[in-house]
Amino acid sequence: MKKSQYTFNSVLLVFLSALWLPPIQAKTQDNGIENLRQTSKAFASVARSVSPSVVFIQVESNGSTTRRFQFPFDDNDFFGNDLFERFFGERFRGFSAPNAPQKQRKVVGQGSGFVFLLKDGLLSDKSYILTNNHVVQNAESIKVILQDKREFTAKVVGTDPQSDVAVLEINDSKLPALNLGDSSALEVGEWVIAIGNPFGLSHTLTVGVVSATGRTSLGINDYEDFIQTDAAINPGNSGGPLVNLDGQVVGMNTAIFSRSGGYMGIGFAIPINLAKSIGDQLMNNGEVRRGHLGVVVQELSADLADSFDLQQNEGILISQVMENSPAAKAELHQGDVIISYQQKPVTTVGGFRNLVALSPPNSQQKLTVLRDGKRLNLTVTIGKLDKDSQLAQTPEQPSEELGLTVQTITSNLAQQYNVKQGRGVLVTSIKPDSVAAMAGIDAGTVILQVDREAINSAQGFTRALDKSSKDKSVLLLLLKNNVQRYLVLNWS
Repeated sequence: MKKSQYTFNSVLLVFLSALWLPPIQAKTQDNGIENLRQTSKAFASVARSVSPSVVFIQVESNGSTTRRFQFPFDDNDFFGNDLFERFFGERFRGFSAPNAPQKQRKVVGQGSGFVFLLKDGLLSDKSYILTNNHVVQNAESIKVILQDKREFTAKVVGTDPQSDVAVLEINDSKLPALNLGDSSALEVGEWVIAIGNPFGLSHTLTVGVVSATGRTSLGINDYEDFIQTDAAINPGNSGGPLVNLDGQVVGMNTAIFSRSGGYMGIGFAIPINLAKSIGDQLMNNGEVRRGHLGVVVQELSADLADSFDLQQNEGILISQVMENSPAAKAELHQGDVIISYQQKPVTTVGGFRNLVALSPPNSQQKLTVLRDGKRLNLTVTIGKLDKDSQLAQTPEQPSEELGLTVQTITSNLAQQYNVKQGRGVLVTSIKPDSVAAMAGIDAGTVILQVDREAINSAQGFTRALDKSSKDKSVLLLLLKNNVQRYLVLNWS
């Protein structure tokens, strides 16, 4: 081929390429926009199918209050003092002067819920609604408002404060029950949609992804296995559904992590598998019958794992076996490491607590433990958890430097010490003449922060304190008798 012809062909090829590139780029851009349109339509389709079964819940109860200021919606607060405090913190409890007279007032709370079951009856048809216990606790009257503006007086079928689940009943069956998905199949990164009534704004939809699953030891509930999402959840969303792109409910919106009271990118939802299991028990038994094993267990720290010649994420450690308990009868021993239960891997205390709690009393369950380097398969007959039983608790966390012991605030401890569950850790004992004792800290004090880091579990307290061990100085934010104060402790 002649050089001139070769040059001409090369120029022609470049020219033709230049002609074709813009259409290819334009087509790619059009495809991207079309994909966004399809995603947008998927969100709209889910909203249309799910919203009619999402309800707005208004609650009235009598409450005693001592306050120096009032919310803008007083004298019947639109959101309710309890809900403000749950989401916004102690400062919204209502400041009061010492010995101020208490005033009886109507407390109005609000939240969300969704229809999960319908029942046909001879005299009337009924719809059953899942919501959070904290939305309806201590309610004297409950009003349910539908998307079509119809209103119903709701009856409480049952509540479970330990898991924060409640079931309501209304006399109506025209609403479709939402399809329930399988929360155990949920993966991090999946699209999810939160629907509810934040700040009383009916049927608001927010979109995000699953940020994490299996969140435990947050101190929000006694039994935790939260889905974490960045879909915006705000006060009033509590009890509303978290759904996937197929319109299936995968969780029930419950709480947010926030330093300001508003959305900060982290919300928590109860997995629907857990909420449905609790709801079914409330409907069938009027109560939740939880399994009881009778052990105290703890996470495997790096040091503990090394001493037991294990991987840190391999199992949980039995630190105590209760006498005459199902665990003792199954010959579980102190120092055993539980690595599987019901043929499911065990990696966290919270996850194990949930598995045991959901096991039917008197059922036989298989578990695998490591004992002296040997793998043992055991069978245990699960007992029934009662008020005097201990399930699978995290032991108290002592601090030798400070001379105090703290514990995660459970519902029982919250009631015993009249403190708030889910925020801080409770000081349960003080050594005489210790650094903490000399600083005036006593049992019943709540530690909210360690070096300005918010904590809500005993393990979190220990981890935060370890960071201060080199400086041998720590800044604590304490709460006692509704008064917060900062305190610096030094040790040598």
